Amino acid sequence: MSMVTTRIKLDENIKRQAQEVAKSAGLTLSALINSYLTQIVATRHIEPYTPELTTPQLKALLTEIEPSLATDNNLSKPFNSAEEFLADLKK
Repeated sequence: MSMVTTRIKLDENIKRQAQEVAKSAGLTLSALINSYLTQIVATRHIEPYTPELTTPQLKALLTEIEPSLATDNNLSKPFNSAEEFLADLKK
């Protein structure tokens, strides 16, 4: 396998943190990037980074209501106004 050199621009902080992650796995940053690119080529899939925005409490609530969402079952009736909604909440 012939190797080539590729130059990329990185955020300095991201590079430093990635080097730390690679080092903790016993790899160089180059080996880590090579491994990731090999995975992309093998799977023909790029896993996008999506930051975690949900809290454990929200995850628990979503898990609880998931069956209702899957059946397209409304959790409440439709309302014609905010006043109607608030009146229903007070029942």
